[in-house]
Amino acid sequence: MGEFPSSCGENAWNAIEPTQRLFKAARAVGIPIIYSTTEARKEANVGKAYATSRQNKPKSDDVWEIKEEFTPQEGDLIVYKQRASAFYGTPLIAQLHQMGIQSVIVCGESTSGCVRASVVDAYSNGIHVAVAEQCCFDRSELSHKVNLFDMHHKYADVMHVDEIVKHLHGLSGLKEVI
Repeated sequence: MGEFPSSCGENAWNAIEPTQRLFKAARAVGIPIIYSTTEARKEANVGKAYATSRQNKPKSDDVWEIKEEFTPQEGDLIVYKQRASAFYGTPLIAQLHQMGIQSVIVCGESTSGCVRASVVDAYSNGIHVAVAEQCCFDRSELSHKVNLFDMHHKYADVMHVDEIVKHLHGLSGLKEVI
């Protein structure tokens, strides 16, 4: 934990396979994959744009890179953000409107932070939200579960990844399980 104090460890590793299944099913029916990551590019010159001094600690240059297991493909969108939400201070809502997207499936790290903030902002902007339960994770299982429960009762449909994949198969008429 010393080198990576906000690490989600085993919880993150457990989310890789279900997230890959979700991405594969989404791509099979032409649903765009949108990544969000912290703005850390040197050319963005955000050196002093920290929410709190607690977060202003030196980090490895690659800590915010999209992991190899989720390498963006041609046509995918990457949104660079300075705050927890993928919507706050980014062009994401305008991009969704331009693409005619009225609902999103959210997954990622951390359930109590970036996922929750993005879900609330999507909901607040009139976007329908589904959260893929096994494709989100947090430092503790308790924090993960409490936030999923709360989001499900206020802002989103929290669904098992198998339910989402089955629904996506129904959209495409695919017979085999991805």
